Amino acid sequence: MQVEAVVFDIGNVLIEWHPRRYFDRVLGARQSAAFFAAVDIDAMMTRIDAGAPFFETIAATARAHPDWAPALAHFRDNWADLASPEIPGSVQVLQALRARGVPVFALSNFGAENFALSAARHPFLASFDRRYISARLRQAKPAPAIYETLERDSGVPPGALLFTDDRPENIATARARGWQTHLFDGPEGWAHCLLAAGLLTEEDVA
Repeated sequence: MQVEAVVFDIGNVLIEWHPRRYFDRVLGARQSAAFFAAVDIDAMMTRIDAGAPFFETIAATARAHPDWAPALAHFRDNWADLASPEIPGSVQVLQALRARGVPVFALSNFGAENFALSAARHPFLASFDRRYISARLRQAKPAPAIYETLERDSGVPPGALLFTDDRPENIATARARGWQTHLFDGPEGWAHCLLAAGLLTEEDVA
């Protein structure tokens, strides 16, 4: 089926999300390892992605781990540095799709408040035709509900959606619903997928 809309994940597709690397740099590798061993950062971020308030959730986590409160403050004060930098090749193909008039959607597990912080740092995040952000919808990947919401809201048939994400479980749900998919492992492979689909040309990704 001809692709009618391209759907992007955001973290590790358009912007890097490697918090451990950030803390290795600012705390040193040993302190960073101790921090991640003591505090379940993944659980904190999952709550935020599910709709828990960003700043309040960080504060509650800091109260539960007072020894690590200064480290946790980096999520509050330096979010845009934590969720950075952009992945230039992916941004290039996003912009090329926009220039060709191909509808582009975002489908991302992301907190509402920290998404706004990232959008202020990365203006291309405002360029989507539609954005499906987990915290705003109170639905998250890989559960099917958020995929169904995108289908219903956009009106695009599942088979006409082409979706990229770096997590296999998120791709699996999309594929089970009949979406066309690409497991993201770098911008070069994603660009090749879009070329093969006839959505971009060699010039677009040169």
